Amino acid sequence: MSLTEDILTQLPGDVLSGLRQADRLLASMRTDTTAVPTVVTQSETLLETVDWDVVICGGTLGILIGSALVQRGWRVALLERGILRGRQQEWNISRQELAVFLRLNLLTEAELEQAIATEYNPARVSFHNSGENWGGEIWVKDVLNLGVDPIYLLETLKQKFLAAGGVLLENTPFVSAIVHPNGVLVETGAGSASVQGAGEKKAEEQLPITNYQLPITNNQLPITTRLLIDAMGHLSPMTQQARQGQKPDSICLVVGSCAQGFSQNQTGDLIATFTPIQNRCQYFWEAFPARDGRTTYLFTYMDASPDHLGLEALFEEYLRLLPQYQAVDLDKLHFQRALFGFFPAYHQSPLRTPWNRILPVGDSSGNQSPLSFGGFGAMVRHLERLTLGIHAALSSEQLSASSLSLLAPYQPNLSVTWLFQKAMRADVGGNIPPDRINRLLAVVFLTMQQLGDRVLRPFLQDVVQFLPLTQTLFKTAIAHPLLIAQIIPHVGLGALIDWTIHYTNLGIYSVLSKFSPIIQPWLKNLPTPQQYQYHRWIDAWRYGSGED
Repeated sequence: MSLTEDILTQLPGDVLSGLRQADRLLASMRTDTTAVPTVVTQSETLLETVDWDVVICGGTLGILIGSALVQRGWRVALLERGILRGRQQEWNISRQELAVFLRLNLLTEAELEQAIATEYNPARVSFHNSGENWGGEIWVKDVLNLGVDPIYLLETLKQKFLAAGGVLLENTPFVSAIVHPNGVLVETGAGSASVQGAGEKKAEEQLPITNYQLPITNNQLPITTRLLIDAMGHLSPMTQQARQGQKPDSICLVVGSCAQGFSQNQTGDLIATFTPIQNRCQYFWEAFPARDGRTTYLFTYMDASPDHLGLEALFEEYLRLLPQYQAVDLDKLHFQRALFGFFPAYHQSPLRTPWNRILPVGDSSGNQSPLSFGGFGAMVRHLERLTLGIHAALSSEQLSASSLSLLAPYQPNLSVTWLFQKAMRADVGGNIPPDRINRLLAVVFLTMQQLGDRVLRPFLQDVVQFLPLTQTLFKTAIAHPLLIAQIIPHVGLGALIDWTIHYTNLGIYSVLSKFSPIIQPWLKNLPTPQQYQYHRWIDAWRYGSGED
């Protein structure tokens, strides 16, 4: 019996089967054998009635945007294939990122504080030192140092969503959608749908809706809506259809656990390595104090070749190396839960669908850096932009595919990180020295530390800005020209040229973002559709330059 089998079979639930099911999904994605679903079709006929302004598929993170929209008076229904309930595992984030819940009036200050399950400081950045003088440790404060309790957060948002007039359909999986000229007909799975929500709600006066009665019962599951939001994640059938079986450009594999029995649990690791490249992978580690133990992750970036490790093999590596990483024997640990997943990334992101009235958000759209895991943090970062943008789109009937694509804009600050991710992986067929990635990262992070917090901190929060990036590149190239020259054949000339384009655009977006306050007063005199368009461009400049 392997270590993975031994540990996972001790946990409640069939965790090992879940891991192997995830491995099968990963294998089908790598080998291009995933069937492309056809769940979205189009019709030229008009719907007789449209009952909802917004229907959101995917409740776990969809409840965030659903709560924000229902507060603005929109008729919102939220579909969840199971029961909308947060998981035990905390979401790590920085305090300043949580301020959006206050700005959007989703939580009170007291509720936000109660949602924070753990808080720690400081966190470490550390890279494997093979004896040269380029290794070392960096300690930072207030970066991903809060652990949010998903159970409390989602339950609080759920109750506020229902109290504001939203309707939640649990045990109601999405099946298909037909896009009509005046709305979308959503078909849901038959079965034990659980409907929760107010029967009547008054809309805000400025919105084009009036009092309405709840149009859904357990026996009437086809739903009509003006806008369908896909928040079902990167395996969403709508996303798979829109991408038409496209193979990911890269994949991030993550495995880990939360366990008790660690002797030290006051600090965290944001990114750490202690081994050279093994199994064509550079292993990266994270660690966070949790309310019921210590969470540790092993993650790695790779191309989509089927010759790479799968999740179960990586979990075996995680358990093999965990004692060395945390200086603890496995038999001293009491495992609370296992964590695993994979995150495909595509150059063509954020995803823009070919359909009117359908908008993917969060992981469904791929609206995150290829360096990040997406999920909660990526959704929170864009929550305010999406809320205001969707509100404007509904108010001005800007629901065509081209208009909605402005809510999924090109962001050069995310696109430039593709080169960084490529430099952090060992692709199949490549041949790089075992310590190349460690050395590169140690040099770059120490350079950022020398340049100060305003350079280091944004990068650790997955925010890339033009001036800090330029300073880092210039200083690193001057101090370590040979190392930079060695990276070029590693990443390839094509990737470098592509990066140069995004880097230039990052500079342009940074300038445009600085000038946007001058432009905004002039927009009030424009027709509403043009106001919508220009405001979305301003959002794109701000977020695309990392100035958000």
